Amino acid sequence: MTQTNSNPVTAHSDTAQRHSHGHAAASCCAGKDQQAAAVAAKGHGHTYDHAHDHGHSHDKGHDHSHGHDHAHSHAHAPAATAAAHAHSDCCSPDLGAAAQASSALKADDGALLLRIPAMDCPVEEGQIRQILEGAAGVRLLQFDLPARTLRVEADPQQWAAVTEKIQAAGFSTETLSAPPAAADVQKAQRRELYRLIAALVVAATAELLHLLTPETSVWRMVGMAVAALAIALSGLGVFKKGLSALLRGQLGINALMSVAVIGAFVIGQWPEAAMVMALYSLAELIEARSVDRARNAIAQLLALSPPQIETRQADGSWQIQDAKTVAVGTLARVKPGERFALDGVVTSGQSAVDQSSVTGESIPVDKAPGDPVFAGTINQSGSLEFEVSKLSTDTVLARIIHAVEQAQGQRAPTQRFVDSFARIYTPAVFVLAVAVAVLPPLMLDWPWLTAIYKALVLLVIACPCALVISTPVTVVSGLSAAARRGILVKGGAYLEEARKLRVVALDKTGTITAGTPQLVQTRMLSTSPDAPQIERIAKSLAARSDHPVSKAVAAGIDGEALEVGNFAAELGRGVKGDIGGHSYVLGNHRWIHERGQCSAEVEALMLAMEEQGQTVSVLASAQGVLGLFAVADTTKESSKQAIAELKALGIRTVMLTGDNEATARAIAAQVGIDEVKANLLPEDKLQVINGLVAQQPTGMVGDGVNDSPSLAAASIGFSMGGAGTDIAKEAADILIMNDDLRRVPETVLLSKRTYAILWQNIIFALGIKAVFFALAVFGNASMWMAVFADMGASLLVVFNGLRLLRVPKK
Repeated sequence: MTQTNSNPVTAHSDTAQRHSHGHAAASCCAGKDQQAAAVAAKGHGHTYDHAHDHGHSHDKGHDHSHGHDHAHSHAHAPAATAAAHAHSDCCSPDLGAAAQASSALKADDGALLLRIPAMDCPVEEGQIRQILEGAAGVRLLQFDLPARTLRVEADPQQWAAVTEKIQAAGFSTETLSAPPAAADVQKAQRRELYRLIAALVVAATAELLHLLTPETSVWRMVGMAVAALAIALSGLGVFKKGLSALLRGQLGINALMSVAVIGAFVIGQWPEAAMVMALYSLAELIEARSVDRARNAIAQLLALSPPQIETRQADGSWQIQDAKTVAVGTLARVKPGERFALDGVVTSGQSAVDQSSVTGESIPVDKAPGDPVFAGTINQSGSLEFEVSKLSTDTVLARIIHAVEQAQGQRAPTQRFVDSFARIYTPAVFVLAVAVAVLPPLMLDWPWLTAIYKALVLLVIACPCALVISTPVTVVSGLSAAARRGILVKGGAYLEEARKLRVVALDKTGTITAGTPQLVQTRMLSTSPDAPQIERIAKSLAARSDHPVSKAVAAGIDGEALEVGNFAAELGRGVKGDIGGHSYVLGNHRWIHERGQCSAEVEALMLAMEEQGQTVSVLASAQGVLGLFAVADTTKESSKQAIAELKALGIRTVMLTGDNEATARAIAAQVGIDEVKANLLPEDKLQVINGLVAQQPTGMVGDGVNDSPSLAAASIGFSMGGAGTDIAKEAADILIMNDDLRRVPETVLLSKRTYAILWQNIIFALGIKAVFFALAVFGNASMWMAVFADMGASLLVVFNGLRLLRVPKK
């Protein structure tokens, strides 16, 4: 056991935190060098540099003072924080309400906002990202393909350079002062859909003219003109981008389609050229709408927050007003059956609230004065009044959306593999098509038109749409499925890598246990003269800290606290101070032993308490030990089941705690953990994690900033943050929103399922193309068959990836 101090007068002044944004954090006890090593080992693109002046360390090694002065300095590493939407389409799908919901997160707040008319599919997004990631001064990229906009967080002096880089790549840009209105985006998408339908009708007309009209020059010219009109309606943008890419020496999807359609038109297959382009564009639109289901599964959560809220006016009346205009501190009211529009704290009334949209919990939570409430949740029974605590853009729900959007930009290992493969695959197929067009006529006496036609069919079949889209739709579906269960995964890499975990280390207090201990036993030494006075002294020292154990001691003793002078803390040991002209300490077994005050009587009493799973705080003066105060914490109902599920997955569990050995083993026995490492300071936990990670992939589950060194050093860090935690400052890679430990094995299972679907999609995409490759070269595959094969493969991998969204919530 370790006790910590806090100073209620200086509310959070004990702590100074400096954050360089990323996935590593350290308390003062771990040291900056250890943190740098932890981050380097983990390979995160960011660095957290925490400097905590924490004296209190009971199990957590952390000074839980009533407040913390946090000085935050965020420096985002561009490669890690580039927030790009998942591959969506080349036709900008209709986002509906979700587009309007997510626009609040992309509003101009001093960043550079650009409209890029030619950026309507992941190909262009990838090109622009590749150009800007790592550029000087660029911190964050946010792509909105439906609106064709890019938001760049960068130093203002770099804005001109950013624009020039994009324009140099062949993209025209327009600078905007605000994101396009959702209604305008939807109107443009409807025009796109009508244009493609018209193109398909015109292409069908060209095909009918070819089949039904006589073979005369006039009808041939009419047919060619109709086909050209269909191509212009459906694929003019594809041609522009394809030719531009060819001029720059880039062989992408648009380049392949442009060459195939132009070639087919030239060799007289103009009806097929028209139909291929129309079907290709239509397939892209269908894919886009399907892919957006995954993206919108998250964005639509924000739309759950009502746009209006009922607030109390200065004259005491109630009035409906726009939620975006409500200030922090405003008193609001929500009736039974209504949703909360903003975060807040209940001031009046009692009710049950459905928080599943935020925490993933299916069971409603009772709310009373003093309890937090969150935007998007549903008030089920009584009327509640609450004080608004967050602006509409800063609610827990809004920050979840923002965090997952950023996570979509962090590509998983399989995504990076597919992207690298596609860069080699597309040029290789182009070379193969050229070989098919040239070599057989020269070596096998094939007719030139037959060889060229087969080569063009190859180009259509080889279009890597299905391959490129196979991974992002699956990863985004997995991220969305996790968020809907109250699991906030901060990147596709962590979602995919969680399946590899072989060891999970768990903090005790607040993770396995409820973190709300109570004073259950008080024992005075035989030499103690005045038991009530000794209890008041212990209460006075404990009241200066807000650590759960200290709070339990203070709350469990009646009477007023005494004045404490020269109050101080000993990290990892306890607190001390002067009361009534005498010096006292309230600390753990280690400190009492170091002071040479452990007697046989003290040892026997402590052993009996610890064997019952109780944590003991010892009060001592210079003359000796005066009394012992035993605190017990209860395990969470979900902990035992979570440990059993982890073991069923073949994952070894280890408890890491600053508490004593006997207490730790008693708690471990209750939940089924076999391995316990007790009496650990935060730096000791870090050393244990480093040792485990060196042997095999290891996860760490903790619940506080003081666990951040271990969370950062672990292969994957899980934070039991809770819905009220400031998720943007968490050191962990995965945040469990409802503090349910069962979400950890659920994350591992979701990771395994995501990984399986990723490779199913890759095999589907490449397998279908391999079959049609053979048909094109050795059989009679036509361009019609080729485009349907490509469209079928694309839709197959999209719908297969979307299966992750259908996993029922627990």
